[in-house]
Amino acid sequence: MLRHIIAGLGGALSLAAFLYMYANDTKFDKLGKIQAVLDKSEMMATMAQTEAQVGDVPQQVIGSAVTQMADKTDESAETLKALKEKAGSMASFKVSPEYKVRCSSCHGNNGEGGVGPKIIGLSEAHLIQSLTDFKTGKKQNYVMYGLLANMSQEELDALAKEIATFEAKSKIAQ
Repeated sequence: MLRHIIAGLGGALSLAAFLYMYANDTKFDKLGKIQAVLDKSEMMATMAQTEAQVGDVPQQVIGSAVTQMADKTDESAETLKALKEKAGSMASFKVSPEYKVRCSSCHGNNGEGGVGPKIIGLSEAHLIQSLTDFKTGKKQNYVMYGLLANMSQEELDALAKEIATFEAKSKIAQ
């Protein structure tokens, strides 16, 4: 009975992790939209400069407007840069859906840690041993047990192999 409750808890955590990752994917979509607005602002500034050369409006008025638009564009670029830095390494490299669902909500999108400990940089052998110990109950952690209880050894090995590559992927992404 207790194992069923723990497995149910693991399933609920997996669902929460999926929803968390979906929310993060939505945030990254917003970053793309911000970039589109910046691109449009730059295009509008160029159009305003062109109109200033041919239009009836005094050059001084248009020049002031163009300067203001350029300042806003610079401000928007700085805001976008800050947002990208705030996002950090969340999108520095891709991870499997299995990792996203089972691990990322506690260990971070790329293993940097969070609620759970940092796992980036651990060896494949260490990871396999730890995952196996959590699954068998040798290491006591009900959340980990709930997440790993129904996984085969091959699935655990594949997950450990993937996590072991995070450090190298992180260096390449930088």
